[in-house]
Amino acid sequence: MDVPPYHLQTLIKNVSSTGNVQIRCAQALGTEIYVGCSNGELLRFALQAAGSNSPEHYTLLSRQSLPSDKPIDEIVIIASLARVLVLSDRQIHLYTLPALDPLSAQIKPIRHIEGLAVDEMQLRRFASGGHSARGVEPVDFCAIKRSSIVLYTLRDKLTYRTEIPFPGAICAKRAGLHLCVADKEMYHIVDLNAVSTFPLLPIVQSNDAKQVKPSITVINENEFLLLSWTGQATMGVFITGDGDPVRGTLEWNDYPESITLDYPFVTAVLPNQTVEIHNIETQVLVQTIPAPSHPISSTADAVPTERMKLTWSAGGFMVPSSQLASKLKKVPVGLVRKKKEVVVQGEKTGDVTEDIPVVEV
Repeated sequence: MDVPPYHLQTLIKNVSSTGNVQIRCAQALGTEIYVGCSNGELLRFALQAAGSNSPEHYTLLSRQSLPSDKPIDEIVIIASLARVLVLSDRQIHLYTLPALDPLSAQIKPIRHIEGLAVDEMQLRRFASGGHSARGVEPVDFCAIKRSSIVLYTLRDKLTYRTEIPFPGAICAKRAGLHLCVADKEMYHIVDLNAVSTFPLLPIVQSNDAKQVKPSITVINENEFLLLSWTGQATMGVFITGDGDPVRGTLEWNDYPESITLDYPFVTAVLPNQTVEIHNIETQVLVQTIPAPSHPISSTADAVPTERMKLTWSAGGFMVPSSQLASKLKKVPVGLVRKKKEVVVQGEKTGDVTEDIPVVEV
């Protein structure tokens, strides 16, 4: 029987003692998870063991409140620079890693922001804190405003690069020198090197009243996955930074609430809470995870089971295992004593026994 590519496992059961706080976004770095909440709190969890015989679990280490109590919309971890970008209340804030100390005294928040697009190729390359021969490389990102796209470079300080006029942008994703941007009607490609823009694909291809959010997923340095509603189904179209279609197309019966890439799989959460997983190489649906069953208990500590959003982390999420304690044990292994030949002046004189001690592995 084929083993499905994924199974579900809870990492953090509760993020708040009050039921009115919701998780808005999350990112991971090594054994730590950073969670953005609807009340403007940025939480830091770490994978720790409660005791010598207890399995590891995520424990809250610290919390940081943003200047406003507005929901946190996005967290971007830049491991190579030990920095995190936080988008909240139309502002980009910078914090240190792992302590989450604010950098507002050194770098003022970037204001009037509709979206944030960090170069995902750089995030993937430096997910483990990688360095080049020249040392730590800077990270490039775009701040999406209502009438323009502003380019920045972050290293030890924040450097403004240039501003490209683009009215009406509401979200964007960046891969190298290509930026895929969506307004309320169309997807567009912005060539950041040539500073040129051209339209790609309508977000809705029908005259019905269905309202959908644009969805852009970076596949590689020159490829994006875009979702478009046809009136009867959703098409997932793969398009290069030059505007050319590649691969085949993916299809969903409804418009996904959230989508993410874990190559070669694309995972989508549908409005009915079903999770569908496609292989982008074959465009085949390889796994369907049914909608969760809602908790029967109506008490305050009942864990909500709604699937609100998928999140991708460049370094992945560490998953604790309850089987490690029983699987990893010291076992004595007796090694066979080995004989070796002794040669003197080209003549074999006999065998000598070499003692090898018993070791534990």
